[in-house]
Amino acid sequence: MKNVIACIDGSPLTQQVIEASAWASSKLETQLVLLHALEKQKSSEHDLSGTIGFGSREHLLTELTELDEQRAKVALEHGKVLLEYAEAYLDGRAINLTKLQRHGNFVETLEDLEQDALLYIVGKQGTEHTSKSVIGSNLENAARSLSQPIMVVSNEFKAPQNFMVAYDGRETAIAALERIAHSPLLKDIPCHLVMVKRDVADQEDALEKARHKLSELGFKVESHFIEGDSIQGALHEYQQKNQIDLIAMGAYAHSKVRQFFVGSNTTKMLTDSQVPVLILR
Repeated sequence: MKNVIACIDGSPLTQQVIEASAWASSKLETQLVLLHALEKQKSSEHDLSGTIGFGSREHLLTELTELDEQRAKVALEHGKVLLEYAEAYLDGRAINLTKLQRHGNFVETLEDLEQDALLYIVGKQGTEHTSKSVIGSNLENAARSLSQPIMVVSNEFKAPQNFMVAYDGRETAIAALERIAHSPLLKDIPCHLVMVKRDVADQEDALEKARHKLSELGFKVESHFIEGDSIQGALHEYQQKNQIDLIAMGAYAHSKVRQFFVGSNTTKMLTDSQVPVLILR
């Protein structure tokens, strides 16, 4: 069975991740996995090769090792408490769920589970981030590495009453549209299919074909060309003006090298969005 995987880390967005995951697992009629990935703790060991004596260094190293062991135990227990909290929070809802705690790198853990994953739910920021103007350090790597969709939660989650597809007609956007069209996740929710005007041939035809595809499959869809100085700025303005509850888009169409010079619309959308973003590869 394919699962919805909720990434629980104890950040301020944890409860919203749980809410989004419960909604998604109900819509997809599949099991919810509450996941806590316990990454390797940074060692407290420092360079003690200064002027202190050998015996003192040995004593300090022993104390630092014991401190690291205590930190690892606390982190393990903290993860268990988080998972128990999430399970208790969902108690009484008709959701088939299980808890899972894994040791290791966060992105590698998600990759290991990908064969059984239908959708990942993550918070925009992790425990080390307090500003809403940045995304978590693992998020971009996960979005680049995983082939399954990721829903990024950035604020209080509510079941979406509408959603917007940021469409540009490129390969990643077409692939995203295919996933949306054949998934029950967003079925029966009104869709705004939005394309930012650019000096590109056949934009109108591409948008109409996409609208027709979704309409044929039973989506209530309206399509719009919009204008703006920047792609992400125009999309966010449309989202806010039309009170869109969720944004769906393809992710990372360009290589990291090109993005170093021209930037990434995906990263900018994730950074600026105050509603959930569903990114599809």
